[in-house]
Amino acid sequence: MRPYTASGGRTRPAVALDLLSLVTATGVRPRGPLGAEHALALRLCAGAAAVTVAEVAGQLRLPAVVVKVLLSDLMEHAAVTVRAPRFPSPAAGAFADDDQSLLRAVLDGLRKRL
Repeated sequence: MRPYTASGGRTRPAVALDLLSLVTATGVRPRGPLGAEHALALRLCAGAAAVTVAEVAGQLRLPAVVVKVLLSDLMEHAAVTVRAPRFPSPAAGAFADDDQSLLRAVLDGLRKRL
């Protein structure tokens, strides 16, 4: 029941957000009252240069769709900005060398956890 109440019963954010979108706090205080989960999400975004939507969801232990609703609320109050992830263009072909090393590191980390 907590995720439902955190988002005010909403299941769709007002703005389309990707799990890899980078969220940054602007320093603007939201106008009007927001819930405790909003405050926690804002605090997480203010505590780092930028965090992904997925990281916020993991830290708050809430479903990603709920966090997307919370972050879209914070965007409407100008409390956070969101930058869409950059993916290699299909015209560019294969991943760059640094992208491949990142993917290998992720794969190695996953293998260690299994």
